[in-house]
Amino acid sequence: MNTPRKYRKFTPHKQKIEALEKESPRFKRIYSEYELMSDELWELENSDISDIPDDFLNAVKLQTEYLEDEIGDWLIQMDKPIQ
Repeated sequence: MNTPRKYRKFTPHKQKIEALEKESPRFKRIYSEYELMSDELWELENSDISDIPDDFLNAVKLQTEYLEDEIGDWLIQMDKPIQ
């Protein structure tokens, strides 16, 4: 049985994300990179490999957080009314 990955924090925003991916190639690239990085981070954190350098793991975490922030900003902008 597959366990849900904790990095799927944007699942509740699926419809908004699909709309943004259709509207913006840049957002689509960012979100695709986020999915790749979050999958990689999950694999690294749940593997039996103990020789992964902390610096590398921290860099992957930092990049994933940066992408999460950028996606969050896109979602906030989508919710703002046009004036």
